[in-house]
Amino acid sequence: MSDNKNGYMDMDLLRFTTAGSVDDGKSTLIGRLMYDTKSIFEDQIDAIEQSSQNRGDEHVNLALLTDGLRAEREQGITIDVAYRYFATPKRKFIIADTPGHIQYTRNMVTGASSANLAIILIDARKGVIEQTKRHSFIASLLQIKHVVVCINKMDLVDYSEEVFEKIKKEYLSFEAKLEIPDIRFIPISALHGDNVVDKSKNMDWYQGPTLLWSLENVQVSSDRNLIDGRMPVQWVIRPQSDKYHDFRGFAGLISGGVFRKGEEVVILPSGFTTKIKAIETMNGELQEAYPPMSVAFTLEDEIDISRGDMIAKLNNQPTVGQDIELMVCWLNLTPLKIGGKYIIKHTSNEARCIIKEIRYKVNVNTLEKNENDKNIEVNDIARVLIKSAKPLFYDSYRKNRNTGSIILIDEFSNETVGAGMII
Repeated sequence: MSDNKNGYMDMDLLRFTTAGSVDDGKSTLIGRLMYDTKSIFEDQIDAIEQSSQNRGDEHVNLALLTDGLRAEREQGITIDVAYRYFATPKRKFIIADTPGHIQYTRNMVTGASSANLAIILIDARKGVIEQTKRHSFIASLLQIKHVVVCINKMDLVDYSEEVFEKIKKEYLSFEAKLEIPDIRFIPISALHGDNVVDKSKNMDWYQGPTLLWSLENVQVSSDRNLIDGRMPVQWVIRPQSDKYHDFRGFAGLISGGVFRKGEEVVILPSGFTTKIKAIETMNGELQEAYPPMSVAFTLEDEIDISRGDMIAKLNNQPTVGQDIELMVCWLNLTPLKIGGKYIIKHTSNEARCIIKEIRYKVNVNTLEKNENDKNIEVNDIARVLIKSAKPLFYDSYRKNRNTGSIILIDEFSNETVGAGMII
């Protein structure tokens, strides 16, 4: 799907995340993508060439393009999520560059939460390691449907097809436990540019596409939920001007399904039904709206609706409930505790909640469930049961990433302490 005439559906944008162990070459790969697609200003190129010389590097160190923080440059590692932007004539890209260290699991969850695709890097000399499994599990948990496994540093194993096939087989035997519908494998050398933007002359045994071709052509429009109609109300528009004296619009982001003018809808939590009178945008009226458009509905009946309410299809409604099971990634240094009270944010809704039960903790490296260890600390992932002070209108995360995700906030410090996926 391309941009429509109003520019609302910009499906030419791909969000992807990169993950790999320390020194697997993530920063070099992103630098290579940007360098070879000419997405870098000349003064930046001059600066990294000079820095590379100063450091005594043999090649132009493309990792310096992305390691923007001074601490990252000094240590030669990535320590926080950084968002990079580049474009080709075919597509625009937003990259979430996430750290490889085990203590930054939460950063990977943050970076991957809005991604359509994940690039998982594997060092050809090391093969599948615990970090690879952890990053793949998180990609699966966050319902990222497209994964490109880049087996990097092929130049250091003499561009061996045998090494590539062995790592591919090893990865697939582990991946069988996960739910990733689309997995591709590409042998690359980020340092020399093999199979990143241009086809490698050193690996004529590999007949597949380059990484950039895969990123430009992966189809993500079908990943959106176009069946379950959901629009959480973010804002009630009442201009109260002479021109729009009686205008009352309900604005929000379409989180699922296709809404059409004249269609019957239900308002939650009241349960009142009405019809969509008009779908308004900055650029005029539309006949239909779908994710991820931001629009305003006007309705045929005067119904009391406020922020946090949800507009849904009459014959297809979300679950309404207060007892909610979550997979939660804990983001805070203060551990998660049974009986802990937090603020839960879900779509445009907000409520207080309490942790009723910790079911188990996941060993992210082996995927084993530990029901005995209920000590949930920073970077841990666990299954928990919460009770909210008022009903929420939700779907499972597997069904809808927007209406199936929550964040937990400490009510005293206002810090975001947990990110959750509703089961």
